[in-house]
Amino acid sequence: MPDFLKINRLVFRHCGPVDLVLDAHQCMGISGTSGSGKSLLLRAIADLDQHDGQVLLEGQSANDVDAPQWRQQVALLPAESQWWFDTIGEHFDDVDSALLEAFGFDEDVMSWSVSRMSSGEKQRLALLRLLNNHPRVLLLDEPTANLDQHNSGVFEGIIQNYLQQQSACAIWVSHDPEQLARVAQVRYTMQDGQLEREPR
Repeated sequence: MPDFLKINRLVFRHCGPVDLVLDAHQCMGISGTSGSGKSLLLRAIADLDQHDGQVLLEGQSANDVDAPQWRQQVALLPAESQWWFDTIGEHFDDVDSALLEAFGFDEDVMSWSVSRMSSGEKQRLALLRLLNNHPRVLLLDEPTANLDQHNSGVFEGIIQNYLQQQSACAIWVSHDPEQLARVAQVRYTMQDGQLEREPR
């Protein structure tokens, strides 16, 4: 049986080569200084930026999958989410009311104008939008940077439940070592474009 997520000799910009293997249900944490290449790594895995090397999901290479289909399966949540329609509801085909409620919203949020949302509200709803596509791999780039402690905890719980229920995996970038200690089973530091595994 092939590895769930396998990254072979990934080289991008000034970074790499990176070799990684993640199992289903696993969360890998990455820390490192600004500019070290953490976000670039996630963008390369999502096939958003030019790179060399190979990314395989259950044995299937990103090179053999149409880019939009790959990004639906291997989904990036950036630190600043993008919203291109006027209202929230226009960004959703359907909505998981249980997840909405978990994040403190009710269904009337779908009628809200995007312009009225705070950065924290945008990030919570961006996660729900991402999960609606049922991705197999979550690439999380400082996903709770704009959230308070309570909503950060809710966010962490939703991700951990999702990984278990959907047999998915995640790569979580954060500057918060305490957060990574909670959510990640294995942790790496990125420095000068190189990944180094942290001791357990």
